[in-house]
Amino acid sequence: MLAEQRFELILRELNASRAASVPRLCELTGASEATIRRDLNTLARQGRLNKVHGGAVLTNGEFQGEEPDVGTKTLLHQEEKERIARYAASLVDDDDVVYIDAGTTTVRMMEHLRGCKALFVTNGVACAQRLLELELRGHVVGGWLKPGTGAVVGAEALEGLERYNFTKTFLGINGITVRQGFTTPDPEEAAVKRKASQRAYLTYVLADNSKFEKVTAATVLPLEKASIITDRLPDRSYLEHTIIKEV
Repeated sequence: MLAEQRFELILRELNASRAASVPRLCELTGASEATIRRDLNTLARQGRLNKVHGGAVLTNGEFQGEEPDVGTKTLLHQEEKERIARYAASLVDDDDVVYIDAGTTTVRMMEHLRGCKALFVTNGVACAQRLLELELRGHVVGGWLKPGTGAVVGAEALEGLERYNFTKTFLGINGITVRQGFTTPDPEEAAVKRKASQRAYLTYVLADNSKFEKVTAATVLPLEKASIITDRLPDRSYLEHTIIKEV
């Protein structure tokens, strides 16, 4: 049996029972205990389950393996994204050097930055277009243009970000949990977000309430490395790990 088939059986059992022992998973898959333990380690790293002594339990977070395209995401949570974007834009001063990540919430910030004299750097095609239309000072990092999200990623993008020192970085995100931190489906996009944060004095993550308790494949940052701007915080326990502003 292929690993992917075992993963499917393991997750199906957890969805049905919320917990499963190693012997039970061996019985289901016909695999050895050593193989099952390796499988559980892999799935735990991906945030799809929590490994416990003798087996695994279903994680509290909802795992998302694929990212919707920009057109779909733009239609979701529009009012919440607008409030988040307006507040985020209010944090930008004229003497800032600002990184704006690709994303449907971050691009909304542009509408509230008319006349701002800050210098903006972005890896988002939609963000770059709005910078031009609003006659804002802007740079675009080079690299591979990713279909679907319109984000520029890859080694060239990472190298380009090394040239900047940002006062503020604003990131879009797909999932937020206490255990896995800030996550996004694509490791290359995760690497660009991480690098932009490393080059910044302050990092803000823009996330509507639907992003909480969701996990995607690649971790960007642990929670304590960025402040969160959200419309509503579903679980107050997140306040123990980072600064969160509800707008």
